[in-house]
Amino acid sequence: MVKKKYMVAAVSAALVATTAVSGSVARAIGSGDQANQANRATVVTTAASTAQVSYTPTAIKWGKCDDAGLKSLGAQCGFLTVPLDYDKPQGKTIKLAVSRVKHTVKKAKYQGVMLVNPGGPGGSGLSLSSLGQYVPDGAGDAYDWIGFDPRGVGSSKPSLTCDGSYFSYDRPKYVPGTAKDEKTWLKRAKTYAAKCEKAGGALLDNVKTTDTVKDMDVLRKALGKKKINFYGFSYGTYLGQVYSTMYPGRVRRMVLDGVVDPRDVWYDANLNQDVAFDKNMDTFFAWVAKYNSVYRLGKTEAAVEKEYYKQLKALDKKAAGGKIGGDEWTDIFLSAGYYVFGWEDVADAFAGWVHDGDWKTLKAMYDDSQPQGPGEDNGYAMYLATQCTDVQWPTSWAKWKKDNAAVHQKAPFETWANAWFNAPCLYWDGEVGKPVKVDGSKAPAILLIAETHDAATPYAGALEVRKRFPKSVLIEGVGGTTHSGSLNGVSCTDDAIADYLTDGTLPSRAKGNASDKKCDPVPQPVPAGASSSGKSA
Repeated sequence: MVKKKYMVAAVSAALVATTAVSGSVARAIGSGDQANQANRATVVTTAASTAQVSYTPTAIKWGKCDDAGLKSLGAQCGFLTVPLDYDKPQGKTIKLAVSRVKHTVKKAKYQGVMLVNPGGPGGSGLSLSSLGQYVPDGAGDAYDWIGFDPRGVGSSKPSLTCDGSYFSYDRPKYVPGTAKDEKTWLKRAKTYAAKCEKAGGALLDNVKTTDTVKDMDVLRKALGKKKINFYGFSYGTYLGQVYSTMYPGRVRRMVLDGVVDPRDVWYDANLNQDVAFDKNMDTFFAWVAKYNSVYRLGKTEAAVEKEYYKQLKALDKKAAGGKIGGDEWTDIFLSAGYYVFGWEDVADAFAGWVHDGDWKTLKAMYDDSQPQGPGEDNGYAMYLATQCTDVQWPTSWAKWKKDNAAVHQKAPFETWANAWFNAPCLYWDGEVGKPVKVDGSKAPAILLIAETHDAATPYAGALEVRKRFPKSVLIEGVGGTTHSGSLNGVSCTDDAIADYLTDGTLPSRAKGNASDKKCDPVPQPVPAGASSSGKSA
């Protein structure tokens, strides 16, 4: 899991940051576990419905926010009470943390509420009520921007946490060389799932995407609105798709950036990510080679890549400082596959280790992306809680092993890391649902945004959603590798967002299966001490 750095703030965005496992560990651990998994993985069908949620919320009591950034914007914070189980609306309730930055225009120009989700699942969105200030030309000023922590996340009550030390240092190496290696990781995954079962209880049955979508509609009611506007990043785009399917008449405007492919929820999505991340790392290594005068790690992409894997192999044998092993090394570099933001930091740490043996910078970067301590696994726990129950994952470890071994042959960078990240789904407790069939035929015109080589949510997904939403328009950041990078200064994209939020204007929809507007991607950085050509400045 990585942290996405917006101009807005640092927010978690790991959709399926690392990703793809599920199953039963029948072969590795024994047939008894397969039977236990089958017994507890009760499948619950969740049908799409346009009926209003049968729950009337109490008014949100707005007060001061604890977050310094929100305070500076004059934001208000509070809690929304919702049912734990929407099948029992009069039963137990939970509380969702909500924030609001109100519109600053006159009443006649007010455009309603804009809910925001940063992705994950498991990402805290409470601070994202600050997003409106980054929309060009003041177009965000006409909305009340609503940030919220989904159920189980962040400041919501309860907030799921299972084991804050799960991402401890120098873990067993990701790529399993022996049956013992597999069993070690499977035991870790099983133990984590068991701790979550104990910590989560009934919450684990009620944290599917459809539960959060219903929460969004209850939030709409609590805010006294007939319709919502919505800005979703990464997994948040899937929330938008499902909301538009279940409640198309309640959608006014939507911006979906980093578009999830609804065909791949969730096992296949992770395998597809693995291939895409590998390609993006080649792009990053080529960038490092371009600036060899700065980093001195190789004059070609192949040379830099060779150095990367040389260090990985060495760290698998002996962790730097006794802490940063091959797994941690891989995790540090993953952000470079997500976005161009931070490329310089990763390359500096790479060079610092190779040339000077500086492992403390590596540790600091790992700690930033994978903090440890009580409660620090909340994002990961809720990522699993949603993904493991949105849909039934394959229940055979043999299938996981076969699929990941095959993908690893062509995409070694992230495949096994992603597999073990998701491995607790093999043992996860919680009622399993069936994904809503995404259908945007009744939805209003919405804006889709994707870069051509986005690895977390591959571009094919944006084209698929464009098909399913016949009034939608897709902006493509041509050739880019950044995931969910809107409102970061690319005027072609950001100005189109401003136009849409101002009066609903969208670029014309093109014919065929292609993007409707082509823009520059988020630009690759030029490191200090170098010119754009790669030569010393």
